[in-house]
Amino acid sequence: MRVVMLSKACIVGAYQRKLEEIARFVDVELTVLTPPSWQDSRGQQFLERVFTQGYELRPTPIRFNGHFHLHYYPRLATELKALRPDIFHIDEEPYNFATRHAMRLGRRLGIPALFFSWQNLNRRYPLPFRWWEKYNYHHAAFAIAGNHAATQILRAKGYDGPVRVIPQFGIDPGLFSPPQTRPSRPFTIGYAGGLLPEKGLATLVAACARLRGAWQLQLLGSGSQQNNLETQAQHLGIADRVVWPGKWPSTRMPEFYRGLDAFVLPSRTRPNWMEQFGRVLIEAMACGVATLGSDSGEIPHVLGDAGIVFAEGDAGALAAHLQRLLDEPEQRRQWGERGRSRVLAHYTQQHIAAATYQVYKSMLESVSG
Repeated sequence: MRVVMLSKACIVGAYQRKLEEIARFVDVELTVLTPPSWQDSRGQQFLERVFTQGYELRPTPIRFNGHFHLHYYPRLATELKALRPDIFHIDEEPYNFATRHAMRLGRRLGIPALFFSWQNLNRRYPLPFRWWEKYNYHHAAFAIAGNHAATQILRAKGYDGPVRVIPQFGIDPGLFSPPQTRPSRPFTIGYAGGLLPEKGLATLVAACARLRGAWQLQLLGSGSQQNNLETQAQHLGIADRVVWPGKWPSTRMPEFYRGLDAFVLPSRTRPNWMEQFGRVLIEAMACGVATLGSDSGEIPHVLGDAGIVFAEGDAGALAAHLQRLLDEPEQRRQWGERGRSRVLAHYTQQHIAAATYQVYKSMLESVSG
């Protein structure tokens, strides 16, 4: 089967391992179209070429780069006519113009298409986004939901086609793996991602200020809240214990996790957002790091019984959990082992690719049947 995937997310090198795993299926001929770069609140990300074996990774021009709802690919019609795929995987939300534009082109060429959705809040979009969403619901041959709540939202909003819950990306357990040795160091707590209000980092900083003993906090990433967080750390008297590594390329992330004793994702639900998955959780877990997350959105489902969940915004509860991990190295080791075992069982790129391949087969069977 010839498959074309349209995905701005696949500019990230670490994510491309899923593409190699999909391409391993002997009956799949895969081409992935990505923009040359993508701009968002965390900065500009350029296309990385890291895992490119067995399929074609092809950049295609993008218009309105950085406009999540309005961007689209002006050469897409030409690409599809040349490639003539059997399956069109649109790796975008159904309410975006990119999806509406791609779905219409696929329909014109008679190509069954699917869309992907993380959306876990039942939001009523203004026109024309609601029209685009309705069009995509009506014409999609399949939907992939990135989390459990997204499936419920799709049904509530009128999508009645086939849907399956598959996280957008897994991890490569060979790359994201525990360190061979753990050198002596202060208890090191980490976070990676956007330094943004919804990530709840003020809760993490406040929790760390309550800890007793030797510790360090590393906040990797960039974003609008860095100045506020630096000021908070100064007011709490812990500025010398907080490290700001900046933004690292995806290929260096295993190095970051291996330098941690605990990883925290303290997300805070907002009126228009709650945590949709938290990929950094499975990356940290795969590296054998004791992992903690708030109860926002999908986080408890991702962690399962292999991570520590605390109430959003509860700095006291988070501090108590971190203090126990600081005081008891054996607990840290046990949580780390449980986390890696959960990732190996559910969240490898191989698992995600196999589930996606089954969706492709179902789509072809539906068309042929």
